[in-house]
Amino acid sequence: MTVNELTRDSVDAPIATGERADLLAMLAKHRHFLRFTTRDLTDEQARLRTTASELCLGGLIKHVTAVERAWVNFILDGPSAMGDFTAMTEADWARRADEFRLLPDETLSGVLADYAEVARRTDELVATLTDLDASQPLPKAPWFEADTRWSARRVLMHIIAETAQHAGHADIIRESLDGAKSMG
Repeated sequence: MTVNELTRDSVDAPIATGERADLLAMLAKHRHFLRFTTRDLTDEQARLRTTASELCLGGLIKHVTAVERAWVNFILDGPSAMGDFTAMTEADWARRADEFRLLPDETLSGVLADYAEVARRTDELVATLTDLDASQPLPKAPWFEADTRWSARRVLMHIIAETAQHAGHADIIRESLDGAKSMG
């Protein structure tokens, strides 16, 4: 597979080159591993917790989708796109916890389709963004250093790291489910 095949979903999508193509190729690789862990699963299997963790495969897809969407919105709109984490209520945290579960009214095919749409949007943004050095101040959150800015490049590297980390989690969950391996 060529870099251009990894970094765009349609012939109408802008073509990324250089550093942008490298970033998108790395992200595409880890997206593939994450999606691959769900191959041939039913919705019920995608909901199962197979380890001591709260994580399930469908929930991981939902979480990575939400994270990528939020960070792309951050690149475009700054910290307001992510909200003020210091003001979150118990109900907000409960909704966020549902991000890690495939709920009864959700399907694996539905969350995978949502993930594909978010990936398409991210890839298009990376290919067309004027400046990867453009930065935004991070939102207020206990886990972010105050008065820190992240460039679009750093956000993309964070999305790649998050996707890779959860692809590894997914591999363990899938192996615990039925012995299938994604990375090995």
